[in-house]
This record gives sequence, C-alpha cells and structure tokens, in this order.
Amino acid sequence: MRNVVGALWAEPRAPHPPGRVWRDWPLVAVVLVTAILEGSFRAEVPWRPVALVLAVALGFTVLWRRTHPLAMVVLAFGSVIVFDVASLIGSPGVVGLYSMAFVLVLAYALARWGAGREVAIGLGIMLVAAGLGIAVDFTGVVDAVGGLMVLLFPVWSGLTVRYWTSSRIRELDQVKLRERAQLARELHDTVGHHVSAIAIRAQAGRLLASSQPNAAVDALEVIEQEASRALAEMRIVVGGLRDGETAALAPQPGVADLERLARSLGERPRVHLDLSGDLQDLAPRVDSAIYRITQESVTNAVRHGVRATRIDVRVTGELDCVRLTVSDDGDVSVHGRSTTGYGVVGMTERATLLGGTLQAGLSPDGGWTVDAVLPRTGSSA
Repeated sequence: MRNVVGALWAEPRAPHPPGRVWRDWPLVAVVLVTAILEGSFRAEVPWRPVALVLAVALGFTVLWRRTHPLAMVVLAFGSVIVFDVASLIGSPGVVGLYSMAFVLVLAYALARWGAGREVAIGLGIMLVAAGLGIAVDFTGVVDAVGGLMVLLFPVWSGLTVRYWTSSRIRELDQVKLRERAQLARELHDTVGHHVSAIAIRAQAGRLLASSQPNAAVDALEVIEQEASRALAEMRIVVGGLRDGETAALAPQPGVADLERLARSLGERPRVHLDLSGDLQDLAPRVDSAIYRITQESVTNAVRHGVRATRIDVRVTGELDCVRLTVSDDGDVSVHGRSTTGYGVVGMTERATLLGGTLQAGLSPDGGWTVDAVLPRTGSSA
C-alpha cells in the first residue's frame, strides 16, 4: 500500500486520462433506466420526485469522471451530503435510490485519474457523506463498517490500477532509454569509424595526388568502400527506428572480422593484430562487443593519437573470459585525450552490460591503452 500511495503523490495526475468513450453511454443508459424503474415502482421512497431527479441528473456525471474526477465526486457526494443533512433536520428517512450506487464508479475514477490533492479532498468528502449516511440510518456497527469497506474498495482498486499502470509506463520508458543508448553506441561506433577512415584516406590522397596519382586513386576506392559500408550500417539502424517496419537483419561483425578492420586503415598508423587462445564458441553479443570496442579504440587512436605510427590489438581467449587490449604510441601530450567522451562511455556500457569491465587511460610508456575483460558467455552483471 505504501508503494501505491507513493506512486499517487509522485505524479500530479495520472498520465493521459481518456475522455468519453463509447462505453460510457451504455453505462449512462443503464443508470437512467435503473433509476427510473426503481423510482417508479419501489415502495416507500422518501421524497420520491426529488430522489428520482437526483439519480437521473447525477447519472450523467460518469461521462466526465475521467477528465474531471474531483468535480464529479464533489457534485455527486455533495448532493448526498445535502440531502442527508436535510434528512437529519426533517427526519424523512434516507433520501435516495439504491441505483445511486453507481457513485462508486466515481470513487474509482477519482483514485485512478485524479491528482494527489484531488484524491485527498474527494476522499474526505466521501467519508463525510458516508458518516452522515450512517447517522441518518444507523443499523449497527457491522453494517456501518461494511458500508465503509464498500465505499473504500473502489478507491483502493483505483489506486492499485494506477500504481501498476504507472509502473508499466516507467518500465517502457526505461526500455526506450536503453534502446536509445544502444542505438547511440551503434551509430557512434560504426559511422564514426567509417567517417574517420574516409577522412584519413582523403588527407592521404590529397597529399599524394600530385606525386603519386595511383595512390590517390587507391584512396578514392577506399573512401567509396567505407562510405558504402557506412550507408549500409546506417540503413540498418534507421530501419530499426521506424515504427511498423521490420529492421533489416545482418550478421554482426566479430573477432573474425578484425583482420579486415585492421587492413581498412592503410599503412599509417599500422594496426598489428594478435589473436591467441580459445576464441571459438563465444556468445554472439560478446563476439560483436569485442569487434565494436576494438573498432572504437582504433578510431580514437587514429583521430587523437598524434604522430601515432602503430596500434597494437591483442585479443586473448581464456577459460571463462576474453581479454582485449588496444594500445597506440601516439603523443598524448600534444593533444590531450579524455576518458569521458562518448566513445569511452559507449565502450564502458558495452562491457558493463555483458558483465565485464573496461579501463581506458594513459599507457606507462606513453600513448593510450584500452583494456577490456568480457565473460565468454556474456552474462549481465
């Protein structure tokens, strides 16, 4: 119950209360027909015309119970209070029809869609009405307690449904945030790598265009290949973002694709790849994470490792984990590097989601090093 009340007060109003729906009109019809039949044929109804008009008029409050729950509760239970007070003064008996039990729907609506203060105010009004009703027609403690329970049950039901609905919405929001973070990592790692490769090849081609035309042509071919890969991977990611469309499925790159990744950068800086140990039968997401972390680490080394001539990539398969180390010999003092960029954040998230660890920082002998340890099974932490 504490969680229900906490959820109630945490939100000014339940999200997106629906307006009138087609089901409301049959409900109103049932209330009106029932009230007219009871008012016409039931014997010994105090103030029969008044009771009948009251029941019929208040029957329309169910149409606005979602959008204006407190106002409808005040109107319905306030009318009950007025006639109960009149009954105490004039002693004509209980004014009202049994069919007015539909006001319990308003109690549920108040707890389900009302703001926190509205629920408190409305509940106070309902308790006053219940107290006056007991005073007007007291038939014993058991009946009084039973009546209160009948009144409070819709309120409890509304709070419970509200709590579970709000929890479900929060869960969906968390799922959306995780999906957005995943898409951000994929875009940053894949597109960023290809764009960096394009920039490097373009710079090399511009420098060699006058002296080595063939080298410039080779650079243009690499640029075309990288651009095509970037467009293909972006198309896959964008396809997953569109509602109502099935995302294109493509095998995720893994350890077997690291050789191609190393060759895509060309001669400077040269990527030296060292694969050792058991790298077979890795969990698919671990296999993909190794590739993506390597891809981002190499991209960072190319972009930020000033005067870097060598990038060492070592992947070692052990009994229960895989170790990945990517280091470069760039001059960090010329262009400072940070561990708080999007790339490092994305790599750390990849490792953490798989139950592994990742550290990035300065190497003891200069340059920059990324160390990651991932469990072979990819079990989350």
